[in-house]
Amino acid sequence: MFLQKSAKGKYQCRVPHQRFMGRVHFDAGGKNIHLAVEGSIGGTSLGLHMATDVIEQGGRVLWASPMMPDNIRFGQIFSHLSIAHSSRYHAMNLVGDFDQAMDILIQTSNSLPSVQLVVLDDWCEKSGKIPSAKIAALQRLSEQIDDSICILLTSKGSIDASGKSRNGIVARGEESMKKAGFEIWKLERPKDGPLRTLTQNEEQMELKLEEAGFFV
Repeated sequence: MFLQKSAKGKYQCRVPHQRFMGRVHFDAGGKNIHLAVEGSIGGTSLGLHMATDVIEQGGRVLWASPMMPDNIRFGQIFSHLSIAHSSRYHAMNLVGDFDQAMDILIQTSNSLPSVQLVVLDDWCEKSGKIPSAKIAALQRLSEQIDDSICILLTSKGSIDASGKSRNGIVARGEESMKKAGFEIWKLERPKDGPLRTLTQNEEQMELKLEEAGFFV
């Protein structure tokens, strides 16, 4: 059990996963999140971890990505779920026309029962400016699905060359994403090894990445 400061400045109790002592439960219901990740250090794993949280609570997950998660990594994080539970995870390739992909996600989110999480993993190019048309399409997605559904976007962050941020990375398109209704999370590795720092808005959480997911 640990305390986490909310966006409203209040501390909320977070209970670790009952099956895995110390496994984090990410309570992100109804949030729109843009997660900037420092290289290949666990952004997809965090999305899969949140997916298992949702599925264990009886919800469904829609996962869209240019490439599906590594089978071994997927199996490790989903290992504690039954086959019946895993059937509530629905994946599609995020390729081709982006607006059309958003149409499919909107239609599926509104037709399938109990959808609680939509993940767009590596949803934009790994570097450069994010096109405003893509951000507008994501805003349309958020506005046309139920407010209780969490949208999680993961993308590679860029190096903070200004020195103004306490983080080593910045989220590309941060101001535009905020205007579109997305809060900014950042996942970084402070040093070699399994330790990770997750910044949710401006609040930092120290985590350890293991085979089964993220632990405190």
